Amino acid sequence: MLESIINKINSSERINFDEALYLLRRTDILDLGELGNIIRFRKNPDPHVTFVVDTNPNYTNVCTIDCIFCAFYRHPGEEGEYTLSIDELIQKFKESANKGVTTILLQGGVNPNLPLDYYLELVYRTRNEVPEIHPHFFSVSEIVGMAEVSKLPIEEVLQRLWDAGLRTIPGGGAEILSDRIKKKISHKKETSEQWLNVMRVAHRIGFKTTATMMYGHLETDEDIILHLESLRKLQDETQGFTAFIPWSFKPGNTPLEKIIPHYASSTRYLQIIALSRIYLDNFPHVQASWFSEGKKIGQIALHFGADDFGGTLLEENVHAAANYVSKSNTDEVISLIKKAGFIPVQRTTLYEILKIYN
Repeated sequence: MLESIINKINSSERINFDEALYLLRRTDILDLGELGNIIRFRKNPDPHVTFVVDTNPNYTNVCTIDCIFCAFYRHPGEEGEYTLSIDELIQKFKESANKGVTTILLQGGVNPNLPLDYYLELVYRTRNEVPEIHPHFFSVSEIVGMAEVSKLPIEEVLQRLWDAGLRTIPGGGAEILSDRIKKKISHKKETSEQWLNVMRVAHRIGFKTTATMMYGHLETDEDIILHLESLRKLQDETQGFTAFIPWSFKPGNTPLEKIIPHYASSTRYLQIIALSRIYLDNFPHVQASWFSEGKKIGQIALHFGADDFGGTLLEENVHAAANYVSKSNTDEVISLIKKAGFIPVQRTTLYEILKIYN
C-alpha cells in the first residue's frame, strides 16, 4: 500500500482517509517525514522558513465554557479573574510595537459580561492608534460568544468586526473536529460543524484565518484524520485558510490531567506535521511549533514538511498556566532557523515578506 501512496504523492494526487490512516499507523517516521518534505518543497520551493514577530496577550481569563483541557480560565467572580480595559490593551499594544512586534494574536475567555461594542472598539482603536500592529484577534469560540451576548447572527458579528478593521482570525477552538471527542473535553463549546461554519462565513466575507489542531488527549487516529478531512473539504470550498498549526495537549493544572498526565511524544508531533503536509494539499503553509514542542523538535519539523516557524510570542499565558513555558525572541528564532539549514524570512500575518535574513 505504501508504494501506491508514494506513487500518488509523486503524481500530485490526493490521498484518501484510509491511506492517511496507513501513513499514520504503519509508515516509518523517516519515510513519512521524507514524503512531507517533498510536498513542502513542491508548494514552497525556496529554502525559506518564515516567521512573524508577534505576541500573544489575553484580554480576559473569564470564561464559562469549562473546557477540561484548560488551566487558564476563571469563572466570573472567581479569585484571579480579570478583564483588561481597552485603554490598558492599547497601551500594551503600543509597548509591543516599540519592541518590533507586527502582529498581536489576541484571545481570551468566553466572557458573558463583555458587550459586542467592547470587541469592535478594540479592533477599531488598534487599527487607528497602533497602525504598526496587525490585529489577529478572537477565536471561533469567542465569536460565537459575541453572537450569543449580542443576540445577532454569526454573519452580522463577523461583518461588524470586518467593518471595524479586523482582517484575520486565529484558528483556536477547533481542538479535534470530532463531536465524540468535543463532548468529552469541551461539551459547552460549539460543535465541529459550528466551528467550520464560522470559518466558512468568515472566509466568504473576506477574512483569512489559520486552522489548528490540539491532539494528545482522548482522540484516536481516526479522529485526527477526520479533523484533517474536515479542514481540507472546507479549504476546497473557500480557500480562506493560510496555514495549519498542530500542537500537543499540555496537561498541567487541568482537570484532564487526571486522565492524561503526560505529553504526547515528539515522534507523534513529527508524524502529524508530515501527515498534515501530505493530507492538506490545498493549504499554503504548515507551521512548526518551537513554542509548544520545544525548539529542537521545532527545528526537526522543518525537515518533516513545515515551512513556517510561527511567531516569537513575546508574551503567552495559556500554556504558562499549564506549567509549560518556552521563551524566545527574534534573534533566537532567526538563529534556530539558520541552524536548521534554512533562510529565515520575517513575514506578516498574511505571509507577505518583510525581510530576508541571508
